[in-house]
Amino acid sequence: MPHTIIQPEGWAPAKGYANGVLTPSGILHIGGQIGWDANKEFVGDGFIEQMEQALKNIRAIVEAAGGTVEDIVRLTWFVTDKAEYMAHQREVGEAYRRVLGKHFPAMSMLVVSELVEDRAKVEIEATAELSKAG
Repeated sequence: MPHTIIQPEGWAPAKGYANGVLTPSGILHIGGQIGWDANKEFVGDGFIEQMEQALKNIRAIVEAAGGTVEDIVRLTWFVTDKAEYMAHQREVGEAYRRVLGKHFPAMSMLVVSELVEDRAKVEIEATAELSKAG
């Protein structure tokens, strides 16, 4: 059985990558999500608003594959400014819980000098394990 490309309904097409790839065994690999919406337009330049949007994008991909946020087993964060992240821990937690609730999968965070999209301050990739494969 081949892999299934997951693209939430109404999203601008992904060019040169897939937002999500679901394996026959039910593992959903979610490509790095940044702070832009379904039309590939940034929601703003603030770290918190971009982070929250990236998490919303991840949730949308998981749901488009038939899963829920509880199916997310790993998040890998790439941030361009460690000091900005550390200075806003409370807001980070509040935004996180608004999108993913109190579900805390395995996580890693890497500080990087820049991301491909110049306006992006954070990129988050994820893995989910869905109980029923596509």
